[in-house]
Amino acid sequence: MIEKVLQHSELINHPPVLIDIGASGKLHSRWRSLAKFSTCIAFDADDRDFGYVEQESKTFKKLYTFNNIVTDTEITEADFYLTASPHCSSLLRPRPDLITEHAFAPKFEIEKVVKLKTRSLKSVLNELSVNQVDWIKIDSQGTDWRLFNNLGPDIQPNVLAAEFEPGITSVYDGEDKLYTLMHEMEKCGCFWLAELLPKGSPRITPALMDSFSTHPFLKKFVLFSLKDNAMWAEMTYLNTFQSATTRSKRNLLLGWVIATILKQHGFALILAEKGKTAYNDPVFGEMISHSRRQIWKRVITIRFWPEIVKKVNLLFGA
Repeated sequence: MIEKVLQHSELINHPPVLIDIGASGKLHSRWRSLAKFSTCIAFDADDRDFGYVEQESKTFKKLYTFNNIVTDTEITEADFYLTASPHCSSLLRPRPDLITEHAFAPKFEIEKVVKLKTRSLKSVLNELSVNQVDWIKIDSQGTDWRLFNNLGPDIQPNVLAAEFEPGITSVYDGEDKLYTLMHEMEKCGCFWLAELLPKGSPRITPALMDSFSTHPFLKKFVLFSLKDNAMWAEMTYLNTFQSATTRSKRNLLLGWVIATILKQHGFALILAEKGKTAYNDPVFGEMISHSRRQIWKRVITIRFWPEIVKKVNLLFGA
């Protein structure tokens, strides 16, 4: 059903636009069903782990890659801090001295400071003549809110989904923290928080980790046995679709796809109902049926799962 909706003429003529800031590692798993129908704009200033964009270049309908720093200002170059882990490199100075009692502190050790060319997010979008951003994922190591805000008043309120990874514990100088981002997103008035997952690292010094074992394999087992403390969070905001602009036929179709991918089937049903009421297109009826089926599947799973577990335990004598 997702593929059928993505092949609707509204989305063929105006494909989804995805932005990936901090695109190291691998293709965002949530974008797999969207990729071949979408335009993706990917950024990462630290190219030591930027291989996926090369590998996935044929996956997207269109892919633009920028190996430079993304900023919220029009400066042309800035210091960039390369850390022991490419995933921790940042425009902001890392402060491993603030987290010395955490197992992952060595990842933030500065290996090199380089001068890199910078681009503002807004200028890149202007250059590409992009005036609609549908799903943006920002993992900028400390500048998530300021980059999202740089989209400007014409684009920002119409973003359909936004993912962030703000810090809870201070790790960078002058970083955008979780509480700042939540406050600013609430002030925007057109987003709701669909997901909030605290992430972290065990509170134990690297030296104490070594006291258990210096063997990397065994150290990982010790690390996995310890409870993480909350140091950053993975957040997903969805648009409320209250404005006339976001309630366009195209946006309601894509909003339903995004909500379905995120398993927000109740919200997907709301959007499909809005589409059916506003537009004479039978696809919205099919979307409603699909969302209702997904909800009933969940209902049945929750209702009968304890009985299934009980029967399995009886069968195996547990």
